Amino acid sequence: MHLEEFEFEAYGESISGRYTQPQEIKGVLVLVHGFGAHSGRYLEHVVPMLLQTGVAVVLYDNIGHGKSGGKRGHCPSYEALLSILDTVIAKAQHFFPEQPLFLYGHSMGANLVLNYALRKDNQLHGIVGTSPYLRLAFKPPAWKVVLGKMLLRLIPSITLPSGLDPKGISRIPEEVEKYKSDPLVFDQVSPMFSFPIMEAGEWAIANAHTLKVETFLLHGDADPIIDHDATIEFDKNCPKTTLTIFEGGYHELHYDFCKDEMLALVRTWISEKL
Repeated sequence: MHLEEFEFEAYGESISGRYTQPQEIKGVLVLVHGFGAHSGRYLEHVVPMLLQTGVAVVLYDNIGHGKSGGKRGHCPSYEALLSILDTVIAKAQHFFPEQPLFLYGHSMGANLVLNYALRKDNQLHGIVGTSPYLRLAFKPPAWKVVLGKMLLRLIPSITLPSGLDPKGISRIPEEVEKYKSDPLVFDQVSPMFSFPIMEAGEWAIANAHTLKVETFLLHGDADPIIDHDATIEFDKNCPKTTLTIFEGGYHELHYDFCKDEMLALVRTWISEKL
């Protein structure tokens, strides 16, 4: 797989991106990673599947993540995240003009692509969202919420441990260890990153009925990080969605026991849309 690199500046920071393409291009897809991770975590399984489907793939590390600049776990605002995504989409259309455009988001990335489609004028051909971060699967302690909201007003850029257990990403111990040892993965989050994401998730559920883009949602019913019931709620509110729930699946389906089935379903869905 050959990857071409690109970068651009956003909010005073350098955003790092890459793209790759199959021999015969039938479409282009922008992939948005989850919180605390980076785009490289999709190169092993997801990107090869997309290339086999005939789709060029544009990836980027969000601000404060991976090889992009910015304080780890912090962003200027939720609107900044949507604006950066908008810039990457424009680059994808420049690299691969007049191709059907798809968005693929995992967890926080799925929160962003769904909200992008709901809030922005777009020409999207389809959306794939895996384990979409619409609502946490657990309730943070009340004191932590109160403190966080106070810090959001006073010191929005301060970062604290997220408290997420990495064992929740996969039922495969080796995958958990690889995640924990990845030097680009981190566990710090600022109030400006956490609270707006949570609010945007609830907003997306409430406004799902206005979504105009065909969307494929996938979630594991044993995900201990993100609530799969919120994904079901979104699906019930939206006539444009197709939903698959994986029994026993954890958070990162593309690194779990159901990986092959999940990837095959995504490939079939995109192929049908093409």
